[in-house]
Amino acid sequence: MFRTHEVQVRVRYKETDQMGVLYHGNYFTFFEVGRAELLRSQGFTYRELEESGVLAVVVKAECSYHKPAKYDDLLTIQTTISKISKAKIEYEHKVLRKEELLATGHITLAFVNREGKIQRAPEFLSKDRE
Repeated sequence: MFRTHEVQVRVRYKETDQMGVLYHGNYFTFFEVGRAELLRSQGFTYRELEESGVLAVVVKAECSYHKPAKYDDLLTIQTTISKISKAKIEYEHKVLRKEELLATGHITLAFVNREGKIQRAPEFLSKDRE
């Protein structure tokens, strides 16, 4: 079974448009928060990954919008590692307001070194999937 983690974020005024609706591009920021916190929940950080010489770069990003989030909404960002291959990791994201599904996302990251050459996925990511 793959790892899943949830983190809550509140929509800030500066993240909304004139109608008080969360600007569509900000969902990708929330997805990033979800990925970082999932990794942190496993005892690692992106900083440690980068310090080891492995960078994770976005190679695909998708978001489907189902219902709008609005200013001051408390949202749950649910992040799941859906697939790990030799050099990539894929995440599925759900943005929820209570039980209501607002958006879904799919992000694929590739692992590279500082010169941009493909690297193997770090061992800790493929060990003991929970």
